[in-house]
Amino acid sequence: MRLRRSLSRISLTALSWAVVLVFLLPMAVILVNSFKTSAESADMSLALPARMAIANYQSVFQKGNLATTFLNSAIYAAGSSSLIVALTLTAAFVLSRRKGRATNLIYFFIVLGTALPMNYIAVMKVMKTLALINTRLGMVLLYAAIGIPISLFIAYGYISTLPREIDEAAVIDGCTPASLFALVIAPLLTPIASTIFVLNFMSTWNDFIMPLYFLNATRKWPMTLGVYNFFGMYQTQWNLVSADIVLTSLPVLLVFVFGQKYIVGGITAGAVKG
Repeated sequence: MRLRRSLSRISLTALSWAVVLVFLLPMAVILVNSFKTSAESADMSLALPARMAIANYQSVFQKGNLATTFLNSAIYAAGSSSLIVALTLTAAFVLSRRKGRATNLIYFFIVLGTALPMNYIAVMKVMKTLALINTRLGMVLLYAAIGIPISLFIAYGYISTLPREIDEAAVIDGCTPASLFALVIAPLLTPIASTIFVLNFMSTWNDFIMPLYFLNATRKWPMTLGVYNFFGMYQTQWNLVSADIVLTSLPVLLVFVFGQKYIVGGITAGAVKG
């Protein structure tokens, strides 16, 4: 029995390492080749460079217009994620506290958006009517609309675990509905708010399709389209392409590394409250 458990543990460990290597190997190839010369990076191998070509990053930053694309990505990701957090937390609080046919219908209607496919033609017509195509505001609102259904689902489940006695005690102490949420409930929602923000930030930052459809001006492109454009210009210089990919991936990687504890805490907190 003990031998069987040991073999099972070893097998799971080996499988875990194999999965990790599958994901890490391409990243390692990109990172190593970003420090090579153009000739050395032609074969895209894991061989170490003869000399660290740090100038690749400086060249990419200047030629790839990374400052502008970085700012655009930050606006789209941070703006839409903040809007999603504000809207879903307030909506989830109202919908979870006011149980009834009408509120249940509204909740399920919004959450249904997680299962329905997106109709790009209809969305494009709506955005064109509202003069939101090819605008930064339009992209922020579009990403917010896409992220609200699943974010509301997550926030609703979390807030439903908060005891109603908290509301009753606050109302007895003289809280209005607005002050009840702002002063009493909102501080309790930090884990789930952080979770929703980080997940939507990463999703928006890595998105490629929406900007491709709804942005025509290159000065409004995010970093994902910047990489695509840079690859088209320098597809034979894999060292520069690799450096561009590293610089584009670095912000979202940092957000994930520093925000993973909030993701885990926010997802599991609802399961242990009660």
